[in-house]
Amino acid sequence: MWIVITLPLVVGAVSSGWTGFGWGLLSAALCGGIPAAAIFVGVRKGWFGDRHIGDRRQRPKLVVSVLVLVVLALLLLVRLGAPPVSVACVAIMLATLGVVVPVTLVWKISFHTAVAAGAVVMLAAVLPALPVYAVGAAVVALIGWARTQLRDHTPAQALAGAAAGAVATWATLAILL
Repeated sequence: MWIVITLPLVVGAVSSGWTGFGWGLLSAALCGGIPAAAIFVGVRKGWFGDRHIGDRRQRPKLVVSVLVLVVLALLLLVRLGAPPVSVACVAIMLATLGVVVPVTLVWKISFHTAVAAGAVVMLAAVLPALPVYAVGAAVVALIGWARTQLRDHTPAQALAGAAAGAVATWATLAILL
């Protein structure tokens, strides 16, 4: 969740300074902060077994709520005149969810690697691409390795998540920017 919260802040600040950071704050709160709080409360109240929502049967209501919040963030950014890169940053979240959510209903694709790989592609659009891709590939690989070591995913699920996030982000950016 920390990637979903920090990505819009970084993208906004890098591309538009303090104004962009403000847009990022709105995006971070709606797309990451509120869902993180809902997960925290849900685990404490017993609605979810763990913070990773390992039981796929517990995911649909949370996923629908996250989708609603991401769409709300996107609508607010567009309606209030946010810079295109800030809009694109939230649009990639929606695109990634659009790819990963249907898959997770039948197979436990890794949201973690999808989000991480998408963040790398997004950051490479606003920062020098070569170092972002070099460091980002290592981080995504490390996340994938960790998810398999925790036995939360198979290597195929981690790799599929990374591919889904990267492709969804690349396609969204190609259309919007």
